[in-house]
Amino acid sequence: MPRRATCLASALLVSVAILACGGRDDAGAPASSGTSRDAASATARPLRVLSGSENTALQPIVERFAAKSGVTIEMTYKGSVDIALELEKGKTMEADSVWPANSLWIELGDRTKVVKHAASVARSPVVLAIRKSLCEELGWVGKPVVIADILAAADAGKLNFAMTSATQSNSGAAAYLGFLHALAGSPDVLTHQHLQDPLLHDAVRRLLSHVERSSGSSGWLKDLIVSGYDQYDAMFNYESLVIEANRELVQAGKEPLCAVYPADGLMVADHPLGYVDHADAAKEQVFLELQRYLSSAEVRREIESLGRRASLLGLGVDNPDPAVFNPEWCIDVNRVIASVPTPPRDVVQEALNLYQTALRKPSLTVYALDYSGSMAGDGERQLEAAMRILLDPEQARRYMIQASPRDVHIVVPFSHVPMAILRKEGNDPAMLAGLLREVLRISPSGGTDIYRATAQALDEINAYADRLAEYFPAIILMTDGKSAETLPVLQEKLDTLPFARDIPVFSIMFGSADSAQLERLSKQAFGKVFDGQKDLIGAFRQAKGFN
Repeated sequence: MPRRATCLASALLVSVAILACGGRDDAGAPASSGTSRDAASATARPLRVLSGSENTALQPIVERFAAKSGVTIEMTYKGSVDIALELEKGKTMEADSVWPANSLWIELGDRTKVVKHAASVARSPVVLAIRKSLCEELGWVGKPVVIADILAAADAGKLNFAMTSATQSNSGAAAYLGFLHALAGSPDVLTHQHLQDPLLHDAVRRLLSHVERSSGSSGWLKDLIVSGYDQYDAMFNYESLVIEANRELVQAGKEPLCAVYPADGLMVADHPLGYVDHADAAKEQVFLELQRYLSSAEVRREIESLGRRASLLGLGVDNPDPAVFNPEWCIDVNRVIASVPTPPRDVVQEALNLYQTALRKPSLTVYALDYSGSMAGDGERQLEAAMRILLDPEQARRYMIQASPRDVHIVVPFSHVPMAILRKEGNDPAMLAGLLREVLRISPSGGTDIYRATAQALDEINAYADRLAEYFPAIILMTDGKSAETLPVLQEKLDTLPFARDIPVFSIMFGSADSAQLERLSKQAFGKVFDGQKDLIGAFRQAKGFN
């Protein structure tokens, strides 16, 4: 188990409205936007971009384009699965453009082929970033490393690592598909037949058992590694985020990470920007101008200054800045990178289902659910709807958060005191349906005490203390109110249970919940606070994606 991490998580979801202002600059200026009527129409109706959180670093560039063009652009950041699910709506989806981390998610979601003009803005390989001294000790600096080498080092106890969930984040999916490809013997393309091989299952399950911490966000994972530097040896993440992490580590006087490019299991994120065809010529014109702007020579150089590879062709970088693509960090822009071939859509879907239900490290999740009197009515209905998604196999499968046979589910309902505890293991549909029925029988009443509930959750985890390393343990706490001041009750557990400060608390804020109290709880082991004020169901789903 990792030791205590001390930083707060950054927000996963960001919604930004970019308002235009006057003036133009000839350098890198966008092309003409057509007739004045079209320009006025485009300005009145914002271009809505649904983007992966990886692109937040590029937001100032988009802001500058909006200012120069006299248009409004609204960017909403969501995860890869959410982008694919939105694309399943076809022409009824609200966004005018999608900008995921990988074309894979457009392929998975765009069943009705509404996306057009899709083109890569930047590229970033998904690498293993490992503390440099350990990389030197393993003999991997400047040497070809394959996935089997990483598995052998992990099996020998020389390496633990963190990665995002393969079913919630593109960097995790890319790493996982690379594992499958390499450990299947590097075929021309991964097939259904490969995915049925029990030897492949065993090898990938072994490798995934060495994942020390999971995440639903690549950026959050980077923050975790920087904050919990002494707890984790390595992470699978984008080369660009490794560069960001190293800048922060060096500034803090810490040893940087060394990028390892697996020779037989490396995938590349291509960050495609695509237009969703709503038959709006004015918006389409604005989109094409934005796309041209992002591909201009000046802007491509700026994108490369942020650690992304932005050449028009391939993965090369013209005149790379050594302060960015730093050879001392083992960043190698001269390396010939052969990306793993992306399997067909149905094979990718099967592989992701296999990850979620059979190969990943199992979750040990304690749901501490607020059933105080103030939850009666709409709050109770939303909470029950969220638990239906988590416990109904069909609904969970849609969001790729379905349970595995080894998962542990514990429900701690609470008001001013914890109520009767519910405990189940596995993914049998009848068992999960029974657990859901028991949850639905609970009625709200009384006050709110999140500290006693969290202390009870830690007691429940204590029953698994001798084998916690086999699980991703976490507490998902939901509350709609300010807690009674019983922090000493929780403090006693944190002081007496040896593992307690290593258990992340993912808090979901609803109603009049006290954000300061929830932030305090989520600090303990680098947890995260999710805002469920507008979408409690979505907040639960996101929290589960981190576990």
